[in-house]
Amino acid sequence: MNLKITKMKFNNRNVFISKSAIIGQKVKIGDNTAIYDNVIIGDNSIISNDCILGEPLQSYYSEENYENPKTIVGENCLIRSHTIIYCGSELGAGFSTGHRVTIREYSKFGKQCRVGTVSDIQGYSTFGDYCWLHSNVHIGQKSTIGNFVFIYPYVVFTNDPTPPSEICLGPTVGDYSQIAVYSVILPGVIIGKHCLVGAGSIVGKNVEDYQLVIGSPAKSIKDVREIKSRETGESHYPWPLKFEKGMPWKNIGYEKWLNKNNSGIEI
Repeated sequence: MNLKITKMKFNNRNVFISKSAIIGQKVKIGDNTAIYDNVIIGDNSIISNDCILGEPLQSYYSEENYENPKTIVGENCLIRSHTIIYCGSELGAGFSTGHRVTIREYSKFGKQCRVGTVSDIQGYSTFGDYCWLHSNVHIGQKSTIGNFVFIYPYVVFTNDPTPPSEICLGPTVGDYSQIAVYSVILPGVIIGKHCLVGAGSIVGKNVEDYQLVIGSPAKSIKDVREIKSRETGESHYPWPLKFEKGMPWKNIGYEKWLNKNNSGIEI
C-alpha cells in the first residue's frame, strides 16, 4: 500500500492578530485563533487552531483605558488547539500544551515545560524548567513549582485555608519532586526537593526533602533513596541518575550535564 504523506498546514481562516502583537520568524498560526494586544511570539513556534493568546483581564470589560499586559511565548513552542493563555503570562522556550488548556494571567514557566490536555493553571503561579504536568491537573493561584517537577493526572493544588476567604496560600514544591495521580496538595504546604507523593494522597503538612509520603492524611513512610527498582533491585532515587528520556542530560548522564552547565540545580 502506498501512503501519501502530507505536511500540516493552516488555511488562514478567521485569524485575528492585533497590530501591537510581535510575531517571530517561521511562526505558524492556526485557523480561528485570536492574538490580542502586546503578545510576543518567539521564532518557530506553532499556535494551533482555535487558540486565544493574551486573553484580557476582567478589567478589560469595565475600564475604558485598559491596556493589555505583555504576554510572552518563547521560541519553539507548541500550543495545541483550544488553548487559552491569559495576558501577563510568560512561557519559556520549548513550552508545549495538550488540547483545551487554560493558563490564567501572570503565570510564568521556565524552558521546556509541558502542560497536558484539559489542565487548568489558575494564574499568579511560577514554574521552573522542565516541569511536566500531565492531563487534568489543576494548579491554584500563587503556587510555586521548582525545576524538573512532574505532576501526574488529576492532581489538585488548593490555596484557600478556610474557604471561602480572601486568603490565598499556594503550595510550594521543590526541585525534582513527583506528585502522583489523584493527589491533593492543601494550601500553603511546602514539599521539599526529591519528594514522592503517593497516589491518592492528601498532603496537609510540610514534607522534608527526599521523603515518600502516602495516605489521607499523607504521612512520611521512608526516605525515597530506600526505594528499589523492580527491574534492577537498585535504588531508583535520586531519579535523575536513572532516568533521561526527554531530559537535557540524555546520552551524557546527569552528573556530566550538571558539571557542564553549572546550572546550580543539584541533587
